[in-house]
Amino acid sequence: MNKKLPYRIIVFLLFTGLIFETRAQVSSSIKASVDKSKILIGEPLVLTLEASFPATLKTNFFDIDSIAHFEFLKPAQIDSFGEASSKGIKAIYTLTSFDSGHWVIPAFVLSPKVKSDTIPVDVVFSDFNPDQNYHDIKDIIEIKPKKEKDWLWYAIAATVVVLLLIYFLLRKKKQPAKATQPALNAYDNAMKQLNLLQKERLQSKEYYTRLIDIFRLYVLQKKDILSLQKTTDDLVRQLKLVVKEKETYDRLQQSLQLSDFVKFAKYKPTAEDDNMAFNTIKKTIQHIEQLP
Repeated sequence: MNKKLPYRIIVFLLFTGLIFETRAQVSSSIKASVDKSKILIGEPLVLTLEASFPATLKTNFFDIDSIAHFEFLKPAQIDSFGEASSKGIKAIYTLTSFDSGHWVIPAFVLSPKVKSDTIPVDVVFSDFNPDQNYHDIKDIIEIKPKKEKDWLWYAIAATVVVLLLIYFLLRKKKQPAKATQPALNAYDNAMKQLNLLQKERLQSKEYYTRLIDIFRLYVLQKKDILSLQKTTDDLVRQLKLVVKEKETYDRLQQSLQLSDFVKFAKYKPTAEDDNMAFNTIKKTIQHIEQLP
């Protein structure tokens, strides 16, 4: 029997074990990272751990409940994935720190020879700007409680506002007031006013204003046409339905337009113009009066 055979068997077994151990180490890895290396006191910090290892390897390194100088803000989010021979785990932790300084998150150990790098994190106060104005600490301001009477005044004011809104919304639109009937009828009153106007010596602008006003008032009283509010053009168009005689209508239109020119100082009338306008208004009133 070969005396070297037992030694060869022992060497083979040691070499085979070394190969399996090396493969286990090669197939295992762990990585740790943070979303920022510098935070303000109380600011959230996200720590991410990613590990892959053989499915046969049992580890509880994800059961992290404390890290020196840091606090956990919420439970970890852990996802696992893998196949029959390998396994992967990703864990996300949300941390913060209320201790200012330069701190180090320690390495996370998956196996004696597989661990993550340490991570330095600076925890600082907010930056100080010497150029900003200094604001001294103010005393606490005492707030006087509102009195019950204040609520009463608010209730009264709200009630008044609601009532006013209801009043304006429900109020009926006022109808235009009809002209008060004079003692004389419309025709007699118009003839009387024309006779008075003919006896007075008025300036051209006032004369034509009075002349046309007498006619407008007559039309309002006789035909219920709101002539006092209408422009000359609107009144002329509406009177076309009343004054059927073309010659009378054309002269009336000319006299009304002449009146506008005189009132707006665009034309200086002659005595002949005054007589023509007067006679036209008078004859038109007489014509309308004879209509059924």
